[in-house]
Amino acid sequence: MTFPRKLTRGDVVRVVAPAGSRAMVTEHDHTAVIEARFAELGLTLTYGRHVDERDAFDSSAVASRVADLHDAFADPSVAAILTVIGGYNSNELLPYLDWELIRANPKIFCGYSDISALQNAILARTGLVTYSGPHWSTFGMRDHFEQTLGWFTDIMFGTEPVALAPSGTWSDDLWFIDQDKRELLPNEGWWRLRRGTAEGRLVGGNLATLSLLQGTPYMPSLDGAILFLEDDFESHPATFARNLTSLLQQPGATGVRGLAVGRFQPATRMTRPLLEQIVATQPTLEGVPVLANLDFGHTHPLATIPIGGRAGLTVTGERASLVLREH
Repeated sequence: MTFPRKLTRGDVVRVVAPAGSRAMVTEHDHTAVIEARFAELGLTLTYGRHVDERDAFDSSAVASRVADLHDAFADPSVAAILTVIGGYNSNELLPYLDWELIRANPKIFCGYSDISALQNAILARTGLVTYSGPHWSTFGMRDHFEQTLGWFTDIMFGTEPVALAPSGTWSDDLWFIDQDKRELLPNEGWWRLRRGTAEGRLVGGNLATLSLLQGTPYMPSLDGAILFLEDDFESHPATFARNLTSLLQQPGATGVRGLAVGRFQPATRMTRPLLEQIVATQPTLEGVPVLANLDFGHTHPLATIPIGGRAGLTVTGERASLVLREH
């Protein structure tokens, strides 16, 4: 694995839009909040040439998105690359990416949701560790952003292992539409579904998006992996179950060492009993630790997790831990 260098004050972060367009995001414009946050971190934001192009799918031409990614990796002044937002189509870029360019210019690449296709493909084709974490747009959350920011800075600036812990509260509100109308919900804590202890390489992100890579040369190996998986409001329990089944039937899946599942949005109607039943049907998960209801996915706060990094997962009857050891 190749780990990009950590951020330091004075670094430049390039913002790109490999899925959804910034022009869509700025219909509810929180750019001032975002740029103030990065200024406080001592980071300078620059933007890809095509981030505001917008087509009928609220995205832009494949050539435009590829060009901005290539420019960001090739530019020696850029220390990190941050995605505007997710979407539905970042896998369109995979046949056109210059993997040798990316391998030769390792740098932080962060985003989540649909960006999981790019991140796992980068891992498979170059061995570069990338980061499932907040988008550029996520930094526009005015209030209740402290935990997300703390995890982001611990991973991006620091080198010490990061032990995740359950947040006290969480949210799934439309903060980007109305920053004054927030609803914080009490966190019931992590769901300890299967006991065990594991050490391994982290692979995963958005399950539906990761599933798009099956049968392609862009799918990373699952052998020896601790999977971390989440999905959004469009994935109801039956959909999540069949996508998990498909993933765990991939070559190398018998070598999966553990599973961490991010918090589901209420619209999915996923419950702990349903998820326990889904896990129980997976022979690959027998004897490996399974922990769920963690702070990553499409609710907030949002942890930053290194795809390709190493982690330790422990689940007992009384306690659980997920430690990001190498990031």
